[in-house]
Amino acid sequence: MKVIAIILICAVLITVGVVAVKLQSSEGDKNQEYLRIHIRANSNDSIDQSVKYKVKESIVEYMTPWLDGVKSKESAMEILQDHIGSMKAVADSTLSKNGYTYKARVSLRQEEFPARTYGELTLDRGVYDALIIELGSGEGDNWWCVVFPPLCFVGEDKDEVEYKSFFADLYNKIFGK
Repeated sequence: MKVIAIILICAVLITVGVVAVKLQSSEGDKNQEYLRIHIRANSNDSIDQSVKYKVKESIVEYMTPWLDGVKSKESAMEILQDHIGSMKAVADSTLSKNGYTYKARVSLRQEEFPARTYGELTLDRGVYDALIIELGSGEGDNWWCVVFPPLCFVGEDKDEVEYKSFFADLYNKIFGK
């Protein structure tokens, strides 16, 4: 009887482990659907935070024509990679026009991010592909958004973007909401 109980406990533990790994894997796959953008301020001083938003406006204005209508994350990444130098120039110019002597660093890379919510969209904690723009030391709070699927870099059709959550849909099906 003890042997059967031990076998059953082991089977349950193995099953729970396999399910946990599959759930974790599917969350990691979900993270791969998104391409994020983070603009990190030099510091949390109000003047550094203020120019961060000016850089954001300049970058969004510059990149929207290039990214508007992009149909895949891969295409968005290629466009960003092709424009890294010009995005740095736009950020540096904005900093200079506003009296700042520090420069920007721009890169496209994978980074770990905490969970974040933007309106009804919540991105889970995890590793994401991201365009990172660091202003000066890049040690201040950041502005963030999603490049793909398009959330920030959209033109006239931004009302046509629809975001779905598997978990919200499942909850609504189960509880009839």
